[in-house]
Amino acid sequence: MDNMFDKLQALADRYDELNEMLSDPEVISDSQKFRELSKEEGELRETVEKYNEYKRVTEALSDDQEMLRDKLDSDMESMVKDEISDLEKQKATLEDEIKILLIPKDPNDDKNIIMEIHGAAGGDEASLFAGDLYTMYTKYAERQGWQVEIIDENATEVGGFKEIVLMITGDKVYSKLKYENGAHRVQRVPVTESAGRVHTSTATVGVMPEEEDVDIQIDPKDVRVDVYRSSGAGGQHINKTSSAVRMTHLPTGIVVAMQDERSQQQNRAKAEKILKARIYDYYKQQEEDEYNAERKSAVGTGDRSERIRTYNYPQNRVTDHRIGLTLNKLDRIMNGELDDVIDALIVSDQARKLEELQNAEEL
Repeated sequence: MDNMFDKLQALADRYDELNEMLSDPEVISDSQKFRELSKEEGELRETVEKYNEYKRVTEALSDDQEMLRDKLDSDMESMVKDEISDLEKQKATLEDEIKILLIPKDPNDDKNIIMEIHGAAGGDEASLFAGDLYTMYTKYAERQGWQVEIIDENATEVGGFKEIVLMITGDKVYSKLKYENGAHRVQRVPVTESAGRVHTSTATVGVMPEEEDVDIQIDPKDVRVDVYRSSGAGGQHINKTSSAVRMTHLPTGIVVAMQDERSQQQNRAKAEKILKARIYDYYKQQEEDEYNAERKSAVGTGDRSERIRTYNYPQNRVTDHRIGLTLNKLDRIMNGELDDVIDALIVSDQARKLEELQNAEEL
């Protein structure tokens, strides 16, 4: 505990220092420096406020315990004891909250995401399920006040998607949707099944933080860019111009093709954005594979082949296999009410990280 409070005091000192710097005219005139320091101040604010509250509660608790040592009438003594009981509960709650705030934050948590949903095993039914997942995430995003943009899609004749790529923007999108990486399994009677038998199909979901130039540098020599004429609807314009763009990252073999937009420049910008996210994700996966080879984590491994969740339609049931969570409200979850699932995953992840932090401090 002493180590924790030393860390908290250091953060409080840094927070005070940042506020002084942010009022310095030289810093104010340097927009980039001001932005960086403001971001750091914002990240520390909640932790320091909780720490200050903890100190106030601890001081009040100490004062009340001192009062009990004096001779008090019975009414006053009872009142002080009640107050001590309340303060001790507040202190315990604040300690738990502060421990969670001290867990190292994922640097990507504040970022927007690129989400890829692929129909996997199960043919037409898998593509329909991919479409259902797209609807579920879109409705969840609406509930969060986020914006969803379709970047690329490969629709099937039955009304689903072989693949659909989304950009989801808003407040802390990655912090909540990063747990959706993996294989999602559906058990239901397909619309094409005349005998009424339950089939099992899968779709995979990939969640990648949107990457800016400062996050990942790609050597232009490592990227081959091909332009070609778009196929599909579009009439004369598409036949006459080479507006479609294909980018290949040679070191990893990652390929992104984009032809949705009218101009080559627009397609190039979108392809570049997806390429950066996929390259970042590729190297991040390698790092996580190395980590997980030593110590397997139940939540957030990001392994696309790992079956993370089953959606059972006949029993209106959803099960997240990583944390053993089962909820009998599939209909509501598919309507975008994902909070219970995601909140449980966040709590589980925090508990694991907290345990790792405490074990490291004991070494």
